[in-house]
Amino acid sequence: MNEPSSPIIVIGMHRSGTSLVSRMLEATGLFLGHNKEANNESIFFQNIDRWLISQSGGSWENPAPIRYLLENRQIRALTVDYIRRYLIDSPRVISYLGWKKYMQYRSLFNLPVPWGWKCPWTTFTLPLWLDVFPRAKVIHIERHGVDVANSLRKRTLGTLERTRAQNLYYKLRFLHWIKPKAGGFMQDMRCATLEGGLSVWEEYVAEARAHVRELGERAMEVRYEDLLAEPVQRIGELLAFCDISPSAALLAKAAGLVRRERAYAYRSSQELNAFARGVAERLQAQNY
Repeated sequence: MNEPSSPIIVIGMHRSGTSLVSRMLEATGLFLGHNKEANNESIFFQNIDRWLISQSGGSWENPAPIRYLLENRQIRALTVDYIRRYLIDSPRVISYLGWKKYMQYRSLFNLPVPWGWKCPWTTFTLPLWLDVFPRAKVIHIERHGVDVANSLRKRTLGTLERTRAQNLYYKLRFLHWIKPKAGGFMQDMRCATLEGGLSVWEEYVAEARAHVRELGERAMEVRYEDLLAEPVQRIGELLAFCDISPSAALLAKAAGLVRRERAYAYRSSQELNAFARGVAERLQAQNY
């Protein structure tokens, strides 16, 4: 098997600005995949991460059980071998490369252009990916915990709103005799409250920072609020870390994706300010 090329991996808590950073990097020359979902995450890598965490009994909002896989050397070795041989170095990677790049390179291990992926799940699966790509670089994006918790709460409570198809399903009771409801009434219940979302944020930040410390020069940490305040400077630092030299036009395009008003958005809400004061020590423990 060929020596793997080295990706740029963007990690960080959900709703922390990882999508913005990935789009900025993509606009300036980093290939992040052909088939992506709404949050600019490669479906190929996202599905692998979901598989890794779920087989340990975890989920994105309860990722800690992945440690049982990571701590078992035999299972970890089998898992890494499977990812390398049967997923990455196989036609399944067409989902990431697209047909054109696949026909040209056949494998990620042959990809000569700057590439990588963004996925918050990778914050916890990263040790496995470093087994596959030992020289990978990592970018950690962090954001104020109250803004993250509030964004998660809005998204979670939004799942209670029914679609037309769901309204019909609940209106016609006989449909439930044929096909009972498969899931619950709310997804990601831990994040339905500010406290729950903040506790998930604390887990992700602690995990990501541990990776950053361990990787040293192969890791970079970026604060979302700093990126919004100084987009040209911060994206320039990111690109230097990624060894990408874009044109001035592409750099301007990337900076244009920034919405400055999203920094510290919680400050405009009386409720969120009160919550922030109540958890001030926990925020300070994470340098906020």
